[in-house]
Amino acid sequence: MMPDSRLRPRAAVAAVLCSLLFLAGCGGAAKGNTATAYADDAGPLVIGTDGSAESRVVAALYGELLADAGVKARMASARYSSPAATTRAVAEGRIGLAPAYETSTLRALPAGQTLPGNMAATLSMALPPGIDALPPARAQNGVVLAVTRATARTHGLRTLADLAKAGRLTLGGPASGDPDAPSVASLRKAYGTHLTETRAWATADVLVLRGTDPVITRDGLVVLTDPKNALPPEHVFPLIGAPYAGLAASKALARLNSRLTTAQLAGLAASVDGGASPSGTARTWLRSNGLLG
Repeated sequence: MMPDSRLRPRAAVAAVLCSLLFLAGCGGAAKGNTATAYADDAGPLVIGTDGSAESRVVAALYGELLADAGVKARMASARYSSPAATTRAVAEGRIGLAPAYETSTLRALPAGQTLPGNMAATLSMALPPGIDALPPARAQNGVVLAVTRATARTHGLRTLADLAKAGRLTLGGPASGDPDAPSVASLRKAYGTHLTETRAWATADVLVLRGTDPVITRDGLVVLTDPKNALPPEHVFPLIGAPYAGLAASKALARLNSRLTTAQLAGLAASVDGGASPSGTARTWLRSNGLLG
């Protein structure tokens, strides 16, 4: 007996629905595994950097630690223009690993929500599927306020809160124009300060600097602590494609977490900025700190 012709449209509709569901499933899988797409044929883990001495030496530290752990990795052939560009390169799967900074990463990937006081969760929500933010090192290159030792002694300055009793001091420095640099108004709101802004950096009483600026060590500046966390954190951490974040790689990179301080990172960056090899500088520091096998 011939099939009922009335059933044919239903069968056709069912077939179309099955096809659509299949395609949707494939599309969802592709979207959820953006990092997997490059892990299958990428070979060694590719580590990217921006052009700064700091990024290059941190990437070299990562490379040395991974090699020591038996993880195959190599440096990218080209450098990126900024930390934001490097972050996006990892997020888009063009490289597998790069040094990243907390607030800079959130600025480069602004789609996530913010959980005040919980940077790890905030980063997790901001990053696309398949990209991991491994735990950070102690070192950070965030904006800091610093004064000379003479100014610190004269006004009794150790913290940003101490600026409130110091009278009218001037504020300025190389990092004054950075997105994370505090304004006079924001410091007044947070700490009750009476600072006035100046463009004459050489004569500013309170300097706005990045925490790894070599001038801090060179001139023996006093970095004022920030008890109210008014300045955004910028700890350095490995931003990595999840397929590469296996136990061996994660354990190797975690060796830096408690050992690499801001002052040490500043010293390493200064050496590379002065012409030293990033890999040689990294290897020497790691060995001197017992971090290589």
